[in-house]
Amino acid sequence: MKLVTCLYDGLARVGMLSTFGTLENPKPCVVFLPYPDMNALIKDIDADWKGSRWDSLKEYFYHEANAVPLEEVTRLAPIPQPCQDVICLGMNYRDHAEEAARYNAEAFAKERPAAVYFSKRVFRAGNPDGVIPRYKGLVTRLDYEAELAVIIGKTARNVKAADVKDYIFGYTVLNDVSARNLQTEHKQWYFGKSLDGFTPMGPCIITADDSLISFPPALEISCRVNGQERQKSNTSLLIHSIPEIIEELSAGITLLPGTIIATGTPAGVGMGMDPPEFLQYGDVVECTIEHIGTLRSTVG
Repeated sequence: MKLVTCLYDGLARVGMLSTFGTLENPKPCVVFLPYPDMNALIKDIDADWKGSRWDSLKEYFYHEANAVPLEEVTRLAPIPQPCQDVICLGMNYRDHAEEAARYNAEAFAKERPAAVYFSKRVFRAGNPDGVIPRYKGLVTRLDYEAELAVIIGKTARNVKAADVKDYIFGYTVLNDVSARNLQTEHKQWYFGKSLDGFTPMGPCIITADDSLISFPPALEISCRVNGQERQKSNTSLLIHSIPEIIEELSAGITLLPGTIIATGTPAGVGMGMDPPEFLQYGDVVECTIEHIGTLRSTVG
């Protein structure tokens, strides 16, 4: 099941993607759901995780009366305003850790085998087909990072790795946009990754129970800039797996429904190229994850 947040008739609405019509003439649609936003949907499902409420939600897939043609809506980030900062993992693909250390060993060298966690403040998540702000005068080295984001579905505390699957609501695509000059000058990552507009997300959430998604997910992940492939990998190559991440975090942090965890990016970011190639005005960045879709953003 794929869930979206979209703008229709001047209002932000939550819905699921469906198809009506005939085999010869299928019509992609959005079926609206009775929730004010995605956070409310996830919290409601938390009260009856994978029970009758979840089953009744899936039944909306067949409600053609509540459907609107996909072409008539404007996609927003699936969770436009996350309830908390996004939790991120740094250098969670081995090839990216190596390229980051080559770029700036002092800022990015990773000597310990432990996971690197940081948070990313999100005033409002960027929309699919939205704009990444350039911040002239503040940001001189603008970079992209295609990532698989995990969305927690029910309150997680002291969860063991073997049980993590039951706590995941779904997955989406996240671009961890980064100001490399701020990241290196300040010798910490929070500011350089948290500027307004630096968290494009979408185009949808694919729920964890979708038949297309295994656990842990083994999905092709890639990024193109102006049509040129820059990143290409698979989420099965994470150094620290999703079960490991959630077991470790939940041992001391309560993860609430709707919590977003960005699992890291593979090699191929702008700072890793020789010479580095950072984003410029008008560049189009396309982050794609198999079965979820493409998150497209334009630098402006």
